[in-house]
Amino acid sequence: MKAVVMAGGEGTRLRPMTSTMPKPLLPVANRPIMEHVLRLLKRHGLSETVVTVQFLASLVKNYFGDGEELGMELTYANEEKPLGTAGSVKNAEEALKDDTFLVISGDALTDFDLTDLINFHKENGALVTVCLTRVPNPLEFGITIVDEAGKVERFLEKPTWGQVFSDTVNTGIYVMEPEVFDYVEPDVPVDWSGDVFPQLMKEGKPIFGYVAEGYWEDVGTHESYVKAQADVLEGKVDVELDGFEISPGVWVAEGADVDPEAVLRGPLYIGDYAKVEAGTEIREHTVVGSNVVVKSGAFLHKAVVHDNVYVGQQSNLRGCVIGKNTDIMRAARIEDGAVIGDECLIGEESIVQGNVRVYPFKTIEAGAFVNTSVIWESRGQAHLFGARGVSGILNVEITPELAVRLAGAYATTLKKGSTVTTARDHSRGARALKRAMISALQTSAIDVRDLENVPLPVARQQTARGSAGGFMIRTSPGVPDSVDIMFFDERGADLSAAGQRKLDRVYARQEYRRAFPGEIGDLSFPSSVFDSYTGSLLRAVDISGIAESGLKVVVDAANGSAGLVLPSLLGRLGVDALTINPGLNEARPTETADARRSGLARLGEIVASARAAFGVRFDPVGERFSLVDERGRIVEDDRALLVMLDLVAAERRSGRVALPVTTTRIAEQVAAYHGTQVEWTTTAADDLTRVARSETTVFGGDGRGGFIIPEFSSVFDGTAAFVRLIGLVARTQLTLSQIDARIPRAHVQRRDLATPWAVKGLVMRHVVEAAGDRSVDTTDGVRVVEADGRWVMVLPDPAEAVTHLWAEGPDDASAQALLDEWSSVVDSAGR
Repeated sequence: MKAVVMAGGEGTRLRPMTSTMPKPLLPVANRPIMEHVLRLLKRHGLSETVVTVQFLASLVKNYFGDGEELGMELTYANEEKPLGTAGSVKNAEEALKDDTFLVISGDALTDFDLTDLINFHKENGALVTVCLTRVPNPLEFGITIVDEAGKVERFLEKPTWGQVFSDTVNTGIYVMEPEVFDYVEPDVPVDWSGDVFPQLMKEGKPIFGYVAEGYWEDVGTHESYVKAQADVLEGKVDVELDGFEISPGVWVAEGADVDPEAVLRGPLYIGDYAKVEAGTEIREHTVVGSNVVVKSGAFLHKAVVHDNVYVGQQSNLRGCVIGKNTDIMRAARIEDGAVIGDECLIGEESIVQGNVRVYPFKTIEAGAFVNTSVIWESRGQAHLFGARGVSGILNVEITPELAVRLAGAYATTLKKGSTVTTARDHSRGARALKRAMISALQTSAIDVRDLENVPLPVARQQTARGSAGGFMIRTSPGVPDSVDIMFFDERGADLSAAGQRKLDRVYARQEYRRAFPGEIGDLSFPSSVFDSYTGSLLRAVDISGIAESGLKVVVDAANGSAGLVLPSLLGRLGVDALTINPGLNEARPTETADARRSGLARLGEIVASARAAFGVRFDPVGERFSLVDERGRIVEDDRALLVMLDLVAAERRSGRVALPVTTTRIAEQVAAYHGTQVEWTTTAADDLTRVARSETTVFGGDGRGGFIIPEFSSVFDGTAAFVRLIGLVARTQLTLSQIDARIPRAHVQRRDLATPWAVKGLVMRHVVEAAGDRSVDTTDGVRVVEADGRWVMVLPDPAEAVTHLWAEGPDDASAQALLDEWSSVVDSAGR
């Protein structure tokens, strides 16, 4: 039986380590990861192996050769271009077509019992057996669900937290029959989990999942790379170490010269022919490579030092990675999380701060203080993007330097000569950051259309008119000292998850495109933006009956940018409108929840005294609004969604409405009564946007003041929703309180529970297990439906160590009881 080792990945997240070295050759305990994999294969009798290579393929071939030194027989299948996980194995079909074969990654460290895996495959008569394991954080892996017999029921590739319903993940180790090649098209990118396995399941082919016991670490990040070293030294993984254990946990390889006066506190590893002088202190989880020189007075703790490195006197290395052939000069200090690439020079008494990456062949001057800190990582966040784009405290987390690098990364994801539309709210911080980002875009060969201060919906609409993308900088809602940088795609919608990951990768690599002098982008300032927006809105949205209705409305612009577009809009609508708080207030670019509530109460008093039909209060960027009825009573946001839904559905009598799965099921009753259907989406705004783009969608909303009017736009737009509402009320000739009264009361309770990141996947698996035979919906998170129609939803937060729960019942007490029951499930799993 043969094996296939996949060794073609670039390992972009591990740069700069992988800038000059393919990921499978990265050393773990002074031996390439792939060598650990090959030795595991040999232990289980799989000595005849095909290696698929692509990125820096010659280095892999030169290192392992024909495998003779390992007592193996290696052949190579070279990819001219990336072909995906299945396409690369298809490339080796000629060598594998005659018998069962095993597929394993060349860059994951494991000691799984491959013999037992193969036996399981044969006993079940499987076409494919997927090797599974349990991990605390399943976000970066493919989730796999199997039934009691081990048959695979579902695959989900690289889920969001809202899609996590198990901690059982695909390790990328498979046992396969050659018939599987019939499902892989040659010479095109094809993936097992994304393309082949779903097709096999659709056809009812036998795909089984084997849950392996033992160690497995996907060495895909700097953190996991350092962790793998520690795990080997701790004996958590069964691999071979070259050398001698001269004292408990202290491994020294052949030819190493370690002075007796050096202080060694294991577990640690010192490679062959390394030289460690007297007065040196090397502490736990440190790996010193071959031919490394460590001078007297140096201190190393949790440091991974590759081959041929010079570590000078009094230098201090903590929790860092040092690439091969690098010189660390006297008294240099390299902090936790820093990565120094190959063949660098770190000057005397220089300091490299934590999480800094120094790419290969660079020189750090003597005495330099290098601080390009990526604040997101110090917050424990794996990615730049959160729920509101890239967010953080102004000039602490979101600095001009970060903004420039972010804009440079964004420009690098676009073609040269593309146009980007930029906008901001009325805060000074947003203005300053936008100017910095515009400069970075222009110097990256991007033309810029700067709208300056406009409502968020206007920025989205203008972006969709011929731009490759855009961004808006605003003050974070309710947090005056923070800002959000929101990126848009070519339709003006939020950047998709895939687009965010692409931008994230470019930013992490710090490899930015720069323009030649003749390619510097233009900067323009479009005119008549508000007139253009207003004209488009009034042409798209039904405003019939408004002028004749004699309606009076009160509009609170809340001193935000919505006030910029309202004058021309209200004049052309022909409605009797009283506008309050129309002026911009730079000192108050956002408002707290309490301030907003007080503002709504004042609006209610004005509406009641003016005998208006209703009142609306916009948020500071005009994306959302809150409602007050004709009696001056506040209509809560979740209730306002039902009122708008009732009005739209009653008028349209067909089509679909897009709502997040956290919405009360009363919405289904309202929609069905009027002949419309609800399409449930995840809680992500881009998912609502996706559904809203469908021609059959007539309305969308999120229950937090955000409404989508598809005939005009597929994104949240407070102004468009306001115009739509005026027309609906004018034509229906009912008051908001009358409409509200005919809708049943909803009883939804919500609770947030603190959940450590390490146990989020475990929590979701426990929730699914606790559901038993009850109906389970995994559209977003896990929604468990009781036989009597009550339901609870459990959703991990994507940005914080929190799990959100919603419960709905026939009354508040019932919903509360259900919430208490499932809160205990989440709590017990998280302990």
